[in-house]
Amino acid sequence: MAKQTGLGDMLQVDDSGGTARDISNDIGDYGINIAQELVETTGLDKSARERITGMSDGDVTLNGFFNAASNKSHDVFKTRTGTRTFDLRVGGNSSSNPKLAMEMQVASYAITRGSDGALTWSVTLNLADGTVPAWSTV
Repeated sequence: MAKQTGLGDMLQVDDSGGTARDISNDIGDYGINIAQELVETTGLDKSARERITGMSDGDVTLNGFFNAASNKSHDVFKTRTGTRTFDLRVGGNSSSNPKLAMEMQVASYAITRGSDGALTWSVTLNLADGTVPAWSTV
């Protein structure tokens, strides 16, 4: 696949009842961090660090526009309990587009009213189930 933009992305997150909700229209931007712990194993006989692969992790930050309509962003995040499936399809739901799905916990849901009157939100999701995040395709 060639270089591409993030235009047309599709992003779904489960609501507290476990139903996937397409909240793509409510999101202005997102950030994904798939981290890899590195365990230091440097012996006394070394002059530089030695590391081996440790545990994987993943977290997501979503920033969006407040939408209290049924099955939209506020409905999805107002209840923070329970494991949620995060499903991102870069470029949309078309065959062979990159897809990232992870089981997440909602760590925070913050709503901000700007001085210009804009009502926005930010959500942080953290990996929930011990499964290593992995990209696939639609």
